[in-house]
Amino acid sequence: MGDGDGWAGCDLGHTHWGRFGAAGLLAYHRDPDGQAWILLQQRAWWGIGGGTWGMFGGALHSHEDPVAGALRETTEECTLDTGLVTVHGTSVEDHGGWTFTSVLGSLAERPQVRAASRETRRAEWVRAEEVTDRKLFAPFARSWPRLRDAMKGLVLVVDAANVVGARADGWWKDRAGANARLRDDLKALGAGVAGVPGGLVPFDRCFPEVVLVVEGAARGVADEPANGVRVVAAPGSGDDRIVDLVSGAGPDAAHLVVTADRELRARCEAAGAAVVGPRWLLDRL
Repeated sequence: MGDGDGWAGCDLGHTHWGRFGAAGLLAYHRDPDGQAWILLQQRAWWGIGGGTWGMFGGALHSHEDPVAGALRETTEECTLDTGLVTVHGTSVEDHGGWTFTSVLGSLAERPQVRAASRETRRAEWVRAEEVTDRKLFAPFARSWPRLRDAMKGLVLVVDAANVVGARADGWWKDRAGANARLRDDLKALGAGVAGVPGGLVPFDRCFPEVVLVVEGAARGVADEPANGVRVVAAPGSGDDRIVDLVSGAGPDAAHLVVTADRELRARCEAAGAAVVGPRWLLDRL
């Protein structure tokens, strides 16, 4: 039993389970045919909302990050290996003094999942369009329309040549070194990013796939280890490679390009991507 187990009130006059708030995992998989599958939990008959369906989750421990809490609760309640989940973002419901955080994450495969605690009657993969055919746990039923539209990840594509030019760190003397320093700084985004513009992804905090596009004298940076950042060497124009990356994005990804180049901005927006300037990125590093 964790120190968060217990009841708490909120400013709306409701009573909630979780002294320090609660969190849950909405895990999904999209198969080769484009069908989205949602992992749902049927709650045990004896508990709150007995027999209804919703996401795995529960009370947070004190000082526990909501992502860690949602993954922990899922591991306790079912057999899913949460190490296989790619977390894309969080969506917070603030009741005033108490919050519930929905953590959205995808899986490359759809493994068999079974119940692993007394709190779970069944675990089942359900087609996204059939979720509302179930008797849903009331809080999940209210949040499902919002979460249904949030099943995608953010791909942050960084125009390295343009961004290093916005930093006074000697790039004109050592282009490869400046690109490598930017690559290393981008690893900080693994802790999460807030303030994504224009409602591109409906997350309070997102965990983007970071792609750094290098060109010219900096191409060799792509051959070096880069945990947490994918470095792509453009064989020719970096702009052309960036446009290729953002063109034809599927339903699981939204692209945000970082550049101050006006022509590249227009080309990326025409390809369906959103664009921000280097200052937006540098403020987050």
